[in-house]
Amino acid sequence: MTPYRFAGRTAVLTGAASGIGEQLAYGLARRGSHLVLVDVSPLDDVAARIREAHPALTVETIKADLSDRDQVTAVADQVLAAHPRLGLLINNAGIALGGRFDQITVDEFETVMNVNFRAPMLLTHALLPALTATPGGHLVNVSSLFGLIAPYGQSAYSASKFALRGLSQVLRAELSENGVGVTTVHPGGIRTSIAVNARIGSKVPVAELAPQLKSFDALLTFPAEKAAAQILDAVTRRRARLLIASSAKLPDLLARLAPVGHTKLIALVTAAVNGRTRPARDRPSPARQE
Repeated sequence: MTPYRFAGRTAVLTGAASGIGEQLAYGLARRGSHLVLVDVSPLDDVAARIREAHPALTVETIKADLSDRDQVTAVADQVLAAHPRLGLLINNAGIALGGRFDQITVDEFETVMNVNFRAPMLLTHALLPALTATPGGHLVNVSSLFGLIAPYGQSAYSASKFALRGLSQVLRAELSENGVGVTTVHPGGIRTSIAVNARIGSKVPVAELAPQLKSFDALLTFPAEKAAAQILDAVTRRRARLLIASSAKLPDLLARLAPVGHTKLIALVTAAVNGRTRPARDRPSPARQE
């Protein structure tokens, strides 16, 4: 497959208001892409900066809550009406949720799945005709380190990111017949506001909140602009898979070397970082035998 050409083509980017998405928007503009930016947060500042720096480019913004199926459908309809031919779709938007499976509600779990998996699936399915209208299109799905490993307290987030990883791998095989490339991205600890904005399960004890958020935030050290540059370089080269930062590469290697045993080691590391031990309810009671 030939290298991806950014200049003069339209890119749709979700989660564009901050973090990796914001930096991707700037990088795409520098490469000459017209933009359709989507986020639940205001996009005015990002769009204004791009328009000022690149007045020849078209920059459209769509505010939408991607956890709402009707709003996702409306985004797809709006994009298709204006852009019957697309060059690039980057499904970057995502939300995090902390808490053991028994500490989160089904609604909380489903909200994460809706944003992190259902929205990318729906947008990709709806926009496929535009992506395949001309050869040379490309799809990027931003999974996560937690789409490679499944740590304690991340059932919803890991489930959503593993699902997105699986879909992406299938699509890479299928869409190659249409000349469309697919890249799955697994960022490690990228310096964004994801820890600050992370949702916490409604049944997580208040005393556990601050330590967990603090330890999570401390791991986010890799610059978002550097991550965005690596993603766009992977698009150019049509890479199938991109791991960003050693915080993604080392756990991935560990999982490959010890497909079962790595889970226990990661659980011990997570517990040490969070300054906790295994919950008492999970330990057998000496006064009770079954």
